[in-house]
Amino acid sequence: MKIYPIFIPHAGCPHRCLFCAQDRSTSQSVVPEVDEVDGWLENVLPLHGDGEIAFYGGTFSLLSLQQQDQYLSAAGRFVASGRVAGIRISTRPDALGDECIARLKASGVTTVEIGCQSFNNTVLASAGRGHTASDNISAIQRCLSTGFQVGVQTMPALPGSDTEEALVSLRQALKLKPSFVRIYPTLVIEGTELAALWKSGGYQPWTLDEAVDVCADMLFLCRQADIRVIRLGLQRDSELEKNLWAGPYHPAFGQLVRSRLWRRALFHASSHGKQLAVHPNDLSDVLGHCGENRDWLKKIKPEVRVIADKVVKRGFLRTSGRELPLTDLSAPGGHHG
Repeated sequence: MKIYPIFIPHAGCPHRCLFCAQDRSTSQSVVPEVDEVDGWLENVLPLHGDGEIAFYGGTFSLLSLQQQDQYLSAAGRFVASGRVAGIRISTRPDALGDECIARLKASGVTTVEIGCQSFNNTVLASAGRGHTASDNISAIQRCLSTGFQVGVQTMPALPGSDTEEALVSLRQALKLKPSFVRIYPTLVIEGTELAALWKSGGYQPWTLDEAVDVCADMLFLCRQADIRVIRLGLQRDSELEKNLWAGPYHPAFGQLVRSRLWRRALFHASSHGKQLAVHPNDLSDVLGHCGENRDWLKKIKPEVRVIADKVVKRGFLRTSGRELPLTDLSAPGGHHG
């Protein structure tokens, strides 16, 4: 689905979380006026389309009712004309009361993304989130029951978190059967309380390799549950790269994670045959960023070849005449570096 993002950085946010500095992590730092939004959509939307207009970066449901109505009315005009299929908003779990949910539904919102970050109350408190794990659960359940598509945003490696907490929190989210998940490993950005904590030695971010490994476990669990992961790591942005102090950032983080899953699969499958086949659209992730999986495989199994074959289903690997799903070959615990 095509997304047409409108950024409203910090707008409506009642808290400044420990990790947050949207004015330093995205090049768009000014909340747009409604007429700007209307003009931009007029220019970028197709005559007919099935995408969504998305309001990101703030707590949409805590904007003034007047501002919410203005934004939703502007977006709704394009939904009504068939130029886009729906509206997506991003908000906090404790900003989704019954009256709010009903109003969003009546205004044409189709997808709600909820910044849960963790399902551990200690971690949430350490991050200054101002809500609890129970708020996460209640918000997800009520939005799903109202008929929204519901996205859950998670942040492994917050202060007080570790690998176990990240996986336990994700499992709690998956039990609720959200429509999709985003996974954003915690980064240390200039101007945040987290940056001061890191500088004083009070916080140790994950290394890139550690984050890739844990996020590969998280991706595995999502695929096992048949729930889409639509984003791994923050999107590349020059402002973010300029203000990043520490943490597991990489412009191709998503591919690194997907490739780590495939590396585990290659490790297991290579003992069963000398030729491994995957769908052509999977080949780039299978070979790895800059060919790192290809080079790794040459070292441990130089006799094994990976080929592309459009007959093989996406997400499957064929070896010795059998097609096996990635989830059968790349379970957590198979960390082969």
